[in-house]
Amino acid sequence: MTPEQYKQKMQRRKEIQAERLAARSQEKGLIIVNTGNGKGKTTAALGMVLRSLGHGYRVAIIQFIKGAWEPAEKAILERFQDQLVFHALGEGFTWETQDRERDIAKAEAAWQQALDYIRNPEYRLILLDEVNIALKLGYLSVETVLAGLAEKSPDAHVILTGRGAPAGLIEQADLVTEMKLIKHPFREQGVKAQPGIEF
Repeated sequence: MTPEQYKQKMQRRKEIQAERLAARSQEKGLIIVNTGNGKGKTTAALGMVLRSLGHGYRVAIIQFIKGAWEPAEKAILERFQDQLVFHALGEGFTWETQDRERDIAKAEAAWQQALDYIRNPEYRLILLDEVNIALKLGYLSVETVLAGLAEKSPDAHVILTGRGAPAGLIEQADLVTEMKLIKHPFREQGVKAQPGIEF
């Protein structure tokens, strides 16, 4: 491709992109689902949390499963305590707790806390971390969660993370990303979870 051909191609691409942008003027709060067996679901959601904080928005994070440990992201995000609330309401991974009734009670309590923020128009972004696991395991019903999401303010965004997002949630969501596992050092190389990468 000659420099002139490349320039013409990029000019045409710019025109098409400008047309696309002009045709898309609607704004709305989104329901966002990060799911799949690959790594990065919560990490991607935390990137949106940082963006929202950078815009001065109020943000709530509710962790449904990981609450038994203190993630490093909680330590850094506490610097935004005037904009951010962070609730770690689970008791850890389900294979650690080994008490289904207690796990269900914790998930239901976390959901009630989440509803307070979902219904509060002052919060622009609500992250429901690992809620998909609670749905997959039957700790919460999809119908309950969808009914709650219907109560959010029109400009609020809600992110739901975790493996195994149910079909009903995926259908209602505006943005769904599936993280696909290709390689993982824990599985292939026996490398343990490391600070700064996994926690």
